[in-house]
Amino acid sequence: MKNFILTLKESIINGNSITFDDAEKLINLDIDINKNEILFLSDCANEIRKFFCGEKFNLCTIMNAKSGKCPEDCKYCAQSAHFKTASPVYPLTNKEEALNLALNVEKEGANRFALVTSGRGLLTEKDTLEVANLYKYMKRNSNIHLCASHGLLTKESAKSLKEAGVKTYHHNLETSRDFYDKICTTHTYQDRVDTILIAQEAGLEVCSGGIFGLGESRVDRLNMAFELKNLNVKSIPLNFLTPIAGTPMADYSPLDPMEIIKTIAVYRFINPDSSLRYAGGRLQLGDLEIQGIKGGINSALTGNFLTTTGSTIASDKEMVVKEGFTLDK
Repeated sequence: MKNFILTLKESIINGNSITFDDAEKLINLDIDINKNEILFLSDCANEIRKFFCGEKFNLCTIMNAKSGKCPEDCKYCAQSAHFKTASPVYPLTNKEEALNLALNVEKEGANRFALVTSGRGLLTEKDTLEVANLYKYMKRNSNIHLCASHGLLTKESAKSLKEAGVKTYHHNLETSRDFYDKICTTHTYQDRVDTILIAQEAGLEVCSGGIFGLGESRVDRLNMAFELKNLNVKSIPLNFLTPIAGTPMADYSPLDPMEIIKTIAVYRFINPDSSLRYAGGRLQLGDLEIQGIKGGINSALTGNFLTTTGSTIASDKEMVVKEGFTLDK
């Protein structure tokens, strides 16, 4: 198996793409029987990352700018109005609160800052204008790379965000097309794909990934990876389910850390020149968190997340610099 992995690595470095069948052989490595091969796979993924992406590492942060009462029924989400959770509920933040947090995280060393709002999307002129005004204010008063995460988009709302100073739009696929209706029924997978295409058409960069541990199969994980590749997504956040009380997935068991390490590596083989971003749930890796950094990860969501707690900007900076990365300015 090591020779097979090595041959695939060299092929990718030489400009070829991995086939679905070969990726399936990698994703199906048994985490108990093939631990050494998985660690070797992880090392090879790191070499692919170095070749295509170099040593740059960026840190992004988010602000939960509008929380709760979401009409969508995503089964993993604490903010859905369909479930009784302890998630806070509050309206859209004001421009001073947004700017102050952006300036603080920029001072601490984060490269990117996103406002995230609950709800179906920016589908009305009123909602779009309210959000766009926040970005215009931050653009005038800070230098941080502005990202946005507001659900589904129209062509008009995407254009407004671009004009307001947003550079990157975040909208996860979450899982594969085949599995999507098992986790959400209030909108479709194609709705998500369409939003990515709309954002790209407006000239926005796209950040899109998913959540692992939702009950999906390994093939579902591959299908999402290849969909992201076909959509030419260059920033891919990798989340690992943190079960939240009150949601239908409250009793789901976390993925084994070695399964996570393997998945990260396979995503690097499939998307060699993309930023693979540590996101929610990475603390489940415990001592293997560093292995992910050594095995394909080259960016991270840092600080507190929407309804869960992450790492601090200071600790993440220390970790990645220690591993030889250079932080983006």
